[in-house]
Amino acid sequence: MLYSKEHASANECVVCGVSRWKSSDDHSTDEFTNSAKKKKIPTKVLRYFPLKPRLQRLYMSSKTAFLMKWHVDGHMEGEMMRHPVDSLAWKNFDSVHSSFALEPRNFRLGLANDGFNPFGNMSISYSMWPVVLIPYNLPPWMCMKQTFFMLSLLIPGPTAPGNDIDIYLQPLIDELNDLWDVGVETYDASTKQIFCMRAAILWSINDFPA
Repeated sequence: MLYSKEHASANECVVCGVSRWKSSDDHSTDEFTNSAKKKKIPTKVLRYFPLKPRLQRLYMSSKTAFLMKWHVDGHMEGEMMRHPVDSLAWKNFDSVHSSFALEPRNFRLGLANDGFNPFGNMSISYSMWPVVLIPYNLPPWMCMKQTFFMLSLLIPGPTAPGNDIDIYLQPLIDELNDLWDVGVETYDASTKQIFCMRAAILWSINDFPA
């Protein structure tokens, strides 16, 4: 459970009843929680980096804003798949969501996540899971560059989120739903115009057990 929205002021999980806060070694849980002199420390902290400002930022540079329409203006049809725009999945998405496809500046994103040990020590069993978004509007020599990868979430350890990953993804899903349903006004530096930018996740890249 995330302590946000209607659960922002809750002190324990409504599902399992586990306390939101770490307990003190020197005091009981109640004394530690209610003490005015003690600062309550969360058991886990999910770090979320808002998406809309970073999508808008890519249109603040006229050069980058121009290349954001490469998948329509710069792409050349061919028999080989050089970019996801050549895939049947992309073309099928365009045919099903034709109103979205009419605006080439709308974002088409990929979502990737995998676990890693942040301590660089294999003797320590700890796994943290970053969630990264990839802007596929850009040409192939740019969209897979680290410069354009957008870190969206840092899911804390010490173990993999497993089937509970959907809970951690809630802030991102909420913002993506808003970007799909409503969009956000964005300034395009290449045309010097304001347009309503929307976004969609086309696919995800995940680490499944072998």
